[in-house]
Amino acid sequence: MERTGPTVRFSRLLAACSAGLIAAGALVATAPAAGAADTDLARNGGFEAGLDGWTCSNSSGAAVTAPKRSGASALKAVPAGSDHAKCSQSVSVKPDSTYTLSAWVQGGYVYLGASGTGTTDVSTWTQSPGTWKQLTTTFRTGPSTTSVSVYTHGWYGAPAYYADDLTLVGPGGDPVVVPAVPAGLKQTATTSTSVALSWNAVSGASGYHVYRDGTKVATASGPSATVTGLTPSTAYSFQVTAANAAGESAKSAALSVTTTAGGGGGGAGLPRRALVGYLHSSFANGSGYTRMADVPDSWDVVNLAFGEPTSVTSGDIRFSLCPAAECPNVESEAEFKAAIKAKQAAGKKVLISIGGQNGQVQLNSTAARDAFVASVSKIIDTYGLDGLDIDFEGHSLSLNTGDTDFRNPTSPVIVHLISALKTLKAKYGSDFVLTMAPETFFVQLGYQFYGSGPWGGQDPRAGAYLPVIHALRDDLTLLHVQDYNSGPIMGLDNQYHSMGGADFHIAMTDMLLAGFPVAGDATKVFPGLRPDQVAIGLPASTQAGNGHTSPAEVNKALDCLTKKTGCGSYQTRGTWSDLRGLMTWSINWDRFNGWEFSKNFDAYFGN
Repeated sequence: MERTGPTVRFSRLLAACSAGLIAAGALVATAPAAGAADTDLARNGGFEAGLDGWTCSNSSGAAVTAPKRSGASALKAVPAGSDHAKCSQSVSVKPDSTYTLSAWVQGGYVYLGASGTGTTDVSTWTQSPGTWKQLTTTFRTGPSTTSVSVYTHGWYGAPAYYADDLTLVGPGGDPVVVPAVPAGLKQTATTSTSVALSWNAVSGASGYHVYRDGTKVATASGPSATVTGLTPSTAYSFQVTAANAAGESAKSAALSVTTTAGGGGGGAGLPRRALVGYLHSSFANGSGYTRMADVPDSWDVVNLAFGEPTSVTSGDIRFSLCPAAECPNVESEAEFKAAIKAKQAAGKKVLISIGGQNGQVQLNSTAARDAFVASVSKIIDTYGLDGLDIDFEGHSLSLNTGDTDFRNPTSPVIVHLISALKTLKAKYGSDFVLTMAPETFFVQLGYQFYGSGPWGGQDPRAGAYLPVIHALRDDLTLLHVQDYNSGPIMGLDNQYHSMGGADFHIAMTDMLLAGFPVAGDATKVFPGLRPDQVAIGLPASTQAGNGHTSPAEVNKALDCLTKKTGCGSYQTRGTWSDLRGLMTWSINWDRFNGWEFSKNFDAYFGN
């Protein structure tokens, strides 16, 4: 949230590959022709039987009739986020033998390779799009190698690629057999809307399928998966199978799991539709100062902006009313506290918001964590507040190199913030209101990029709010991501969406409710939140921030999300009729703009 004029604070990622990696993919010269005893071992290399024998990451591949090089069809695969659209199959080979791998491809940065060779894994790639090009490479198997994985894939941000007529020529190995039934299926985490599962790896399996109540709902490359979109307090039966080029095993023994009721992250006394606004209480800007007593009844949650630290790493948070020299009409402390009590008597919630554009907070140590808990508690007790809003921006949250799993964070600033918020929630009980207002860079961008990435070089702040939201999802009252001051963000349709219209709010909100694989990793799925935990964050006027959305477009977004009507090109993954409401920056800017934002909210929901 901004204290002064709007600026776009959206960093560009440095998602680049090292020159060494690129060099390693240099084209390999065509090998000599194979001997007479050699055969083509690839199964369905022309994709005439669809994807039979092939496994494509994140359901990224499909057989298409055009373009094709020969036959009736070819492979089309679409990279998305950090997923390269890898399609692979396991092939039985003989030890100590030479093989020639070849395929025709179309597109820029299309890779062909083999892994698990037992010697040196190989790959080759095409650098530019255009007509069909043949890629060829050779490898020799190790002394005990009996199977290899052959694959094609694309690259970050590149369009769809095509592959056809893939062959692996060499001595045939023993026939591939259907893998055994997976054992050891167990739940590793359960929320109100998701279940995380794991099982024992199966020798010879190239992938796994997860079934819920008999219906296949997920595919995984390894022995774990998270099933999302579930209903709270509901029992489900899960099974898993193992698969490879020879087929799919029988289903495992069933595991019954009941989702939780949602913990303490309920409405905390909020109305079914809530309007949330920030009140400039500690400073003035071009919108003018608004006294607490003058805040209209339309506002159900009033966030006091801002509590700020004495230094970035101290954890010591302070709050005071705007100085009279800056805000001539500021009320007295006594009047301010009396107005808060009056709002609460009318059923409203008043929170202290920590951070904002200028309030960088980094809890690097346990001492900073404890100071944060003590100082925030003092503010809450002094003013008799209902809870806390976390509006960490800038460099408050980032992920250390190697911190790659949002479910098990290791970065101190993340771990200590989670601990501090859980302590405050436990101290004040189930009625404590906990809200968060991250920017899209820290949440939805996590669909493509998470932290510094597997090879480094990315912005370590990308997706950094995800572990905090996930750890506190059963304590979280509201998440209202700032759908403004944002660059284009990729939605679940793998298209980029830009702020300012209904489409952006529809796509960004749907991601929060449906959940998404983090950095394109199907084994690390951020489970969707309940609709009653989510509000849409917007600027109240054109002066309040970049990405102002007209009332007509706001209503169009609400129609799509809550009624699934008028959605335009983006189709939501569900009908989110219990969406909690709207948040805006800010009450002051809405007053400056003739209360257009709050009046439209009241009219839409019939308040």
